[in-house]
Amino acid sequence: MTADFIELDAVRLEVRRIAGTRPGPTLVFLHEGLGSIGQWRDFPDKVAAATGLPVVVYARRGYGRSSARAGSYGLDFMHREALETLPKVLDHLGLEAPLLVGHSDGASIALVHAGGGGRQVAGVVAMAPHVFVEAVTVASIAKAADAARGTDLIERLGRYHDRPDQVFWGWNDVWLLPEFCDWNIEEYLPHITAPVLAIQGEDDEYGTLAQIDAIERGLTAPFERMVLADCKHSPQRDQEQATLKAIVDFAQGVT
Repeated sequence: MTADFIELDAVRLEVRRIAGTRPGPTLVFLHEGLGSIGQWRDFPDKVAAATGLPVVVYARRGYGRSSARAGSYGLDFMHREALETLPKVLDHLGLEAPLLVGHSDGASIALVHAGGGGRQVAGVVAMAPHVFVEAVTVASIAKAADAARGTDLIERLGRYHDRPDQVFWGWNDVWLLPEFCDWNIEEYLPHITAPVLAIQGEDDEYGTLAQIDAIERGLTAPFERMVLADCKHSPQRDQEQATLKAIVDFAQGVT
């Protein structure tokens, strides 16, 4: 598994590209709040092989081997990624109308981009998305902070990130700000015109089915939902085969 770098405004972003075997939209994978290219493991490869479509995976600024962040997270960090950085990445790579595949924070970024970016997308796969803040999310993120202080969690993140302390505490601190409880992206949902597939685990410790219920209510675009038993916050790991099949079927439908 090898990755390259692109440079945008003097910022290096780690990017991995997988060639397709047939024409169609490029699937762009958007990682979770503690994620990276490596933490997707070989799931993007399996999606590429099963669909025949090209795949791009990139690490946001501050993550993986990408450049360090210039400062702390703001309350609008997902909005800025969706509406400012992601369009630059797509333009740099020459990608039009991608199929966005996001996990957790990455799913939220995909939805904001699809609804507010003013650009065409082929579709959105939102795995364990957040569209508003739930008490269960805050409680689980607070538990993660306890784990970071009392275990080797941050050391383990160092296998994937050049700056694991900044990755963890940047994400953790902003989600635990009292004012972040008002964060909400439901306003973008009615403006999404591309099909959306939402995938949620029944046992997700970071969100409930209320998240995909809200997406279904807010959309006027075609919508599919998959609720997975015996699945926590990472459908692509906890229920890989079911998640892979759902994404492949969805990709075939939008192409």
